[in-house]
Amino acid sequence: MPQEPAERRVVVTGPPRRAGRTPGYYRPRTEIDEQTTLGHTYVRTLMRIQLRAGLTVFAVLALLIGPLPLVFAAAPDARRLEWAVLGFGLYPPLVLLARWYVRRAERNERDFVRLVEDR
Repeated sequence: MPQEPAERRVVVTGPPRRAGRTPGYYRPRTEIDEQTTLGHTYVRTLMRIQLRAGLTVFAVLALLIGPLPLVFAAAPDARRLEWAVLGFGLYPPLVLLARWYVRRAERNERDFVRLVEDR
């Protein structure tokens, strides 16, 4: 009688090439790529937050720069003061507002990416 060959063992040494999905696995990036309603909601929320930051900066600028013509009209003989205020007085607040806006926008995008990335 011929002997049957012994079963060979296969040893896997690397990570699996394709991981199976577990049931109920949720991927926001897929929702965005496939343009589903939920993905649309994610993107719309990010856009709304970015718009809110932009409108906040615009409102502060309007409150800062808007009344200046009235102030300058009240003192028509103060030409040097006008140039000093426009040339030097507005520059630091504009830089601070721009810096705040960029930081806020980057933080919003970072939070969005953290939400969308696989955990």
